[in-house]
Amino acid sequence: MHLGKSYKLSEFLVWTRRQIYALFLWGSVPVVLYKALGLSWLSVPLSVVVLLGTATSFIVGFKNVQTYNRAMEAQQIWTSILSASRLWGVIARDFPMDAEVSKALVNRHLAWLTALRYELRQPRVWESADKPFNAEYQRFYRIPERAVAIQDLLPLYLPPEETKQVLSSANKPTQVLSLQGAAICRLLASGKISVSFYMELERTLRDLIDQQASAERLKNFPYPRQYATINTLFVRFFCLLFPFGLLQEFNKLNDGVTGFMHGNMVWLVVPFSVVVSWMYTTLEQVGDSTENPFEGGANDVPISMLCRTVERELKEMLGDVEMAPTPDHETTVVL
Repeated sequence: MHLGKSYKLSEFLVWTRRQIYALFLWGSVPVVLYKALGLSWLSVPLSVVVLLGTATSFIVGFKNVQTYNRAMEAQQIWTSILSASRLWGVIARDFPMDAEVSKALVNRHLAWLTALRYELRQPRVWESADKPFNAEYQRFYRIPERAVAIQDLLPLYLPPEETKQVLSSANKPTQVLSLQGAAICRLLASGKISVSFYMELERTLRDLIDQQASAERLKNFPYPRQYATINTLFVRFFCLLFPFGLLQEFNKLNDGVTGFMHGNMVWLVVPFSVVVSWMYTTLEQVGDSTENPFEGGANDVPISMLCRTVERELKEMLGDVEMAPTPDHETTVVL
């Protein structure tokens, strides 16, 4: 996640340069046809373009509001996970009489966090992190889930038999929670924890299950495809028609201009159409890059960093000041 003050205009221009190239080429086509070949009938009434632009503004704005809400909901989910993890660490430390039991409960929880973040980083066909305009920025930050396999991390937290069981399951975080539930049942049956402690752990486990389901909902159910498709179509139709709607308007300016620009004002259609169309295409691109908050983009919720923070705090609660070797977490993106 970008945690700096702001993006610069130059960064936006580099990020959207492919759109700018396409808009410049397309904006030049109607001017060349109008000016060089005399095809004046190509001009489109500006009122038609304005009407389309207004409709496009509404639908682009609607999409960006919804994708922003998805990003904020993802942050809230992981804030709840952070809070529940701290609670789990406190009760796992204070209730059992055996330090090894406390350590096992905490390590299994860290295994769940690890499995969950790897599950959320799995690519989906609708995500945009690997598109060229986003992929090129991945050199400014690191995605640990793509650098290190989960098979190398789970043995740090789970015994071999549990590690094998988790790795062979379809939904690894759910399997870890299942193992956690079975473990606290065994602790209750053996008398190592009281009934009240068991009930407290079960309530916290239920909260973790709910939070995992909320995160999976955002991951597995994208912004509705019908709205995403119509948004893209509207933006493209507007960008295609916009330079044709400016031809007559800029050609009229020749009457009030002398010198070199007299008779050539129509060429200003190119830069003005590029600037206005760029605003629409950039808004669409921002919405696409905000839609999926776990895909590994520069503006994702920093789940790897949050898991690292939780691990440090829980181990400190148990008196373990040395962190287990883990890959570098996400850092501030300095573009």
